[in-house]
Amino acid sequence: MSDFIGRKADLKQLQRLTEKNTASLVVVYGRRRIGKSSFIEHFGKDYTMLSFEGLSPRHAISKQDQLDEFSRQLARQCQTDYQRFNDWGDALYALSQHTATGRRVVLLDEISWMALEDDDLPGKIKIAWDKYFKKNPKLIFFVCGSVSAWIEENIVNSTGFHGRISLKICLNELPLSDCKYFWGKAMNKVSNREKLHMLAVTGGIPKYLEEINPKVSAEENIRRLAFTESGILFNDFKEIFTDTLMRKSDIYERIVRLLCDGPVDSKDIGDRVGASKGRYLSSILNELKLAGFIDQHASWDFKTGKASQVSQYRIRDNYIRFYLKYIEPNMASIITGNFAERSLSSLPGWGSILSLQIENLVLSNRARIKQLLGILPDEILIDNPYLQRATTAKQGCQIDYLIQTKPSTLYVCEIKYTRSIIRKYVIEEVEEKIRRLKIPRHTSIRPVLVHLGDIHDEVLDADYFTHIINLETLLED
Repeated sequence: MSDFIGRKADLKQLQRLTEKNTASLVVVYGRRRIGKSSFIEHFGKDYTMLSFEGLSPRHAISKQDQLDEFSRQLARQCQTDYQRFNDWGDALYALSQHTATGRRVVLLDEISWMALEDDDLPGKIKIAWDKYFKKNPKLIFFVCGSVSAWIEENIVNSTGFHGRISLKICLNELPLSDCKYFWGKAMNKVSNREKLHMLAVTGGIPKYLEEINPKVSAEENIRRLAFTESGILFNDFKEIFTDTLMRKSDIYERIVRLLCDGPVDSKDIGDRVGASKGRYLSSILNELKLAGFIDQHASWDFKTGKASQVSQYRIRDNYIRFYLKYIEPNMASIITGNFAERSLSSLPGWGSILSLQIENLVLSNRARIKQLLGILPDEILIDNPYLQRATTAKQGCQIDYLIQTKPSTLYVCEIKYTRSIIRKYVIEEVEEKIRRLKIPRHTSIRPVLVHLGDIHDEVLDADYFTHIINLETLLED
């Protein structure tokens, strides 16, 4: 297996920066374990690179602790004497003296941790960029972190950095077509269906996929990683959840627990977690969204394209849901070793939860779905899960994934997973959903089935769906 997998489009964007004759300031952010540092280090392998990481948050950590650690890392990498700094302005100036000429990459990793107890660090980075770093036309300066909301607030949307950022990259899960490479030489020996059962637990998170042992089954890998006390999936939740969010509050966990069994609208979230539907709740939901843990979907008016005022939120991170549903409630049994031989199929409600996990995989790979449907990007008006609320004039209806294209076509996508054979009932379900939809005149409807599982000939013989997409094909290039 190669050392680095995927991110070709993002790497191509970075490569274009090397073609210009000025320094570049690049912001990279995304969920922990998503591979931000590896991505930057892979890009920087042909450069002289200096990389710095902030100390993770802990009780009583100080600005001086962060500065001292920065100084130690600078001394080691530049092979100079340790120099004690009392201010980030002095520390950044010292760094600039080692990056003044030549092809250089600088990485400030976990920048929000570095800024603990010092709200002025972003401003001092801006000043150092203007006065020193940008004077080297061959320098690419990365600011990187996992606390995406902090980066958005203090870097991306800060007036101080306006016009200075050359590129902003938010790293999301890897597409399924890249995930298969983590099985290495066994990639073509392990069935795509088995790979998808693994991905239903991990999602396309590189660090979790790196832990796969290709010589054993998905079930055995999941038992080792999730149902043993030393497994990364057993231990990772608190760390990624605590270190990725700006505030120390249990409201974050209460919200994701609420979403474990399916989408909930913003009004119900506020009512059920005891938070008003005002600015505070909106900021909490936005932080969870920027962290990559949840996603927001608003339905829309087919005629005007105007979004509904009430959005639905769902968990988009497969690991988060799996942890809360099956690891956390069974921690005592896992620690005593009583869960080590548990099969996934024996987990309570696993079938319905797996359906939600599979739906996540589809929505995370919607670009590939649209490609398979032959839909060009400039044809798309809106695409999202769709909820039509019941009123006196219309019945309620929920579409797993709906694509509206120009001039007037709706692709109604049904995402179906079942351990039994998919039979003709799926046609009846989709027909009923379409019947309930309030569709404008002169609109074409194209029903689509996206499935994991076997399909009975009666579904194929009915010739009802314009497209039938086996989820396993999304693992192919």
